[in-house]
Amino acid sequence: MERYVILWMLTFLLLVCSCNKSNKEKISTYPVLTSNFENTLVIDGVAEPVRYTTIACPSNVDAIITFLIDDGTYVNEGDVVCILEDNDRKTLHDNLAMQLETAVAELSKVKADLQMQYALLEAQVKNNKADTEIAQLDSLQLHFATPTQKRIKELELERALIEKNKFEKKLEALEIINQSEVRKLELNIQQLTNRLASAKTILDGLTIRSPRKGLTVVSNSRMTGEKLKVGDNVWNNMPLITMPEVSEMKVKMMAGEVDFRQINENDSVSFSFDAMPNNVAYGKITKKLPVGQPYKRDSKVKFFEVEASVDSALQLPEPGFTANCRVFIKQIRDTIVVPQIAIYEEDSLKVVYVKKKNKYEMRPITTGLSSSKEAIVSDGLKPGEVIALIKPPPSMVRGKTK
Repeated sequence: MERYVILWMLTFLLLVCSCNKSNKEKISTYPVLTSNFENTLVIDGVAEPVRYTTIACPSNVDAIITFLIDDGTYVNEGDVVCILEDNDRKTLHDNLAMQLETAVAELSKVKADLQMQYALLEAQVKNNKADTEIAQLDSLQLHFATPTQKRIKELELERALIEKNKFEKKLEALEIINQSEVRKLELNIQQLTNRLASAKTILDGLTIRSPRKGLTVVSNSRMTGEKLKVGDNVWNNMPLITMPEVSEMKVKMMAGEVDFRQINENDSVSFSFDAMPNNVAYGKITKKLPVGQPYKRDSKVKFFEVEASVDSALQLPEPGFTANCRVFIKQIRDTIVVPQIAIYEEDSLKVVYVKKKNKYEMRPITTGLSSSKEAIVSDGLKPGEVIALIKPPPSMVRGKTK
């Protein structure tokens, strides 16, 4: 019986030792060193050009797309990128062309009629002149005529003079009428010509060409929210295509409300890009838009737009590349930084467990700036000490340092 008791005690001691050894092996530690404290946020973003050329639907046009270049196509200056069809504009152009043709014909007819009236009036003037000369010749014979005949001849001369004056006034009036009528028709023709030229310019503008060489990005429809396509309706100054100027890029991020509050303008940012694994870029926060956008329709969760510059990069990203953005909220150099998981609350104090040989000492510390992962220890630790990353069991805690 005594033999079994001894064996049982030995087994118990072995188990206890094994447990203690297991506990020791499970406690991970962290060497206290001076390093740089960085409070960072990681947010997804998209690379965009700082400047770009927008190709838009012409003003005062309501049209249908009949041709549209493929999204992402590289084009040369002058290449056709989009063709629109506006039936109202085509009808207006044709009507103006018909009105102009009618007005030109009307002017020609009026000029011909006025010329004919002028010719008839001139003929009458000439006839009057001839009658007057004949009457004057007949006046030589008045010496031998009776008083009555003399009076008749005198009256005929007076009538011829009156007719002459009347025809001269008619000629003057006809000249004024000619100028007024012709001028009115010419002004109408000029107006129609200008309107027709404007209508033709708009029609020609429905065939849209690239203003420069570069990448074309098809815009989204204001009606569907999807990329524009043949058959879609577009109207006054609506963007059709954008052409990014890739010499200068920025990154647009959508931050949650909590992250947005922590971010400040001029905070440093580093970028990595999924499509460019070996590329790294750096910049600063340049803009924060204070108005949030719902995550989805009727959602109370909002995201806020944040923009950052790309000041230096091994290679500039292309528009549309997704970016992993690390925003540096706070940075402090050469300070003691420990993981948050190594800090515990004991009696309203923050403590860490400092390794002392095979035991641990509970030590109060004073912390400064912190992030979700790390905290600055301003008092209570020295470089070179080792702390536990998990709370040791009571059997391994030797004491407490005040």
